[in-house]
Amino acid sequence: MATPLMAGLAVAAAAYAGRYGIQAWQAFKAGPPRLRKFYEGGFQPTMTRREAALILGVRERIPTDKIKEAHRRVMVANHPDAGGSHYLASKINEAKDVLLGKTKEGGSAF
Repeated sequence: MATPLMAGLAVAAAAYAGRYGIQAWQAFKAGPPRLRKFYEGGFQPTMTRREAALILGVRERIPTDKIKEAHRRVMVANHPDAGGSHYLASKINEAKDVLLGKTKEGGSAF
């Protein structure tokens, strides 16, 4: 008599645990996405490597191919032809140039 009772309690416990697991999973999926803390300050007059790294979302010392990948990713999201800002696009390009060591010195070539 005790064995069927224990088996029934075990099945009920497994069912409640499964139900709890499903509810927890649905709550996890429906919850707000993890918010990334973005740089809240404005742009500095002369861009530094630190600021350029913050703009592209990479470390200051990173391989060239990773800089180009990050630049492409950020530029796709902020390209002027896709509704982005020309100013932000210029700052993204400037950040790539600073990290690659191609800083613009002097006037324009026009």
